[in-house]
Amino acid sequence: MEFHEGQTVGIDLGTTFSTIAQLDENGAPMALPNEDDEEETPSLVLLTEDRHVVIGPNRMRAAMEDPDNVVERIKRRMGDATYRRTFDGREITPEFLSALILKKLRQDAEKRIGKIGNAVITVPYYFNDARRKATEDAGRIAGFHVIDIINEPTAATLTYAWHRGELGASGPTFDNPRLALVFDLGGGTFDATVVQYTPTHFRVLATDGDVELGGVDWNDRLLDYLADEFKAKHGMDLRESRQAVHTLRNDCDEAKLELSRQSEAKLTVRYHGKASTIAVTRDQFESMTADLLQRTADTTELVIEQAGISAHELDAVVMVGGSTLMPQVPRMLERVTGQKPYAGLSPYTSVAQGAAIHAAILEAKHRPSHSEMADKIRKMLASVKQENVNSHGLGVVATNPRSGKEVNHVMIRRNTPLPAEVTQTFRTRKNGQSRVSVQVIEGDAPDPVACSLLGKCRITDLPSKLPKGSPVEVTYAFDASGRISVTARDKTSGREAAIQIERRGGLSEQQIDAFSTLANEYTVE
Repeated sequence: MEFHEGQTVGIDLGTTFSTIAQLDENGAPMALPNEDDEEETPSLVLLTEDRHVVIGPNRMRAAMEDPDNVVERIKRRMGDATYRRTFDGREITPEFLSALILKKLRQDAEKRIGKIGNAVITVPYYFNDARRKATEDAGRIAGFHVIDIINEPTAATLTYAWHRGELGASGPTFDNPRLALVFDLGGGTFDATVVQYTPTHFRVLATDGDVELGGVDWNDRLLDYLADEFKAKHGMDLRESRQAVHTLRNDCDEAKLELSRQSEAKLTVRYHGKASTIAVTRDQFESMTADLLQRTADTTELVIEQAGISAHELDAVVMVGGSTLMPQVPRMLERVTGQKPYAGLSPYTSVAQGAAIHAAILEAKHRPSHSEMADKIRKMLASVKQENVNSHGLGVVATNPRSGKEVNHVMIRRNTPLPAEVTQTFRTRKNGQSRVSVQVIEGDAPDPVACSLLGKCRITDLPSKLPKGSPVEVTYAFDASGRISVTARDKTSGREAAIQIERRGGLSEQQIDAFSTLANEYTVE
């Protein structure tokens, strides 16, 4: 593994807030404050003019801006090749907008620790291939050498183990591996993951989640309630105004925090010269969002089942993500698992801290050290091994012989331990078939249209007069670093074809280079 000159950091690139972290000289993972001495930077981009942007502006200032100049929740757009914004006469993508957030993190951190060359960036476990590639591209555009993309629950587990003194060769010896449920409810995404671990071996057993579920959805429910109340009184729907929605969204975020601390919050809603002060109780808020919480509960129960364990076998329930501060979340988790969640981690910084630990583990194994303290930390971390599962199934487009319809035949199922390799035999569909095309898709839906096409593998010039039903052997291999290899072999002639699928995304190398040059021309504050 190659490392570039400069420091190595871990980054949690979040939907609503982002954090950068590094191990300090004593081996402790520490979040690096921004220039405002805050450990979190809002993932909010204010596009001004003359190639100048403000990252994480005061929310009140952002609320007063033209909504066309404010970009938020961009993480939910990662991997979406159809999303474009126009700024300074140029089309900009989610990767570029995320890169501006990363540039701000880097800019502020370098004032404290010096030049940064390398980074590990976290993603939700349930991010698909395109979203992961987009995240890596954003890091590259921002000037980082991205040494790895790590799943957020895995990062949180590393932080938990470190916090408990259970990480690395110097940690305690377990008679049996421990089991932790990591419940990660952030601003815009959700994951539930079961991890089995010892001080030197971390193995994901099962994971599931939703990249369209997070704290912002709780905010939006509150916004809709307030808008409906205002409309009932004044006959006007403020949701018709993007400016009014943007302003009220800020107020709802503050009210959600207030309702986590006390039983009632009052909001004043203003629109077209009218105003209403509306009181919302915690009970009301929990009622209007009960279905959202239930979705997380259902996923959590499913993941425990898929891990092949029962809830009472869990040694810990670990909450991360700012949205877990809502009181109904730990209550639900205690009901589902039978135990109180561990409250010793920062819900805001633990993922970035875990990314920093993972970065240090990679350094310990691949980069020479230059100090006695660094050597000590390396000895502690070099023995740590991590094993993951795939978060999405890998399939091949096949034809159902009964219906004649194309279906997703899953070769490597979701939550399969990595690395994995599967070989299956398929049959040609007609007499004299001259070629075979293997379409590699990502997803678990039976309908291939609902899945993502990763690539195609073709065998051409098959023997003439090949009878219908001739065998074609297909092998899928998924390695631990996320590379997918596919081989197809006609067993009659021995002809074969193979492809290796790297992380794919909407940006080419030329586009990444062009956006990198453009990012260098922008000033961020």
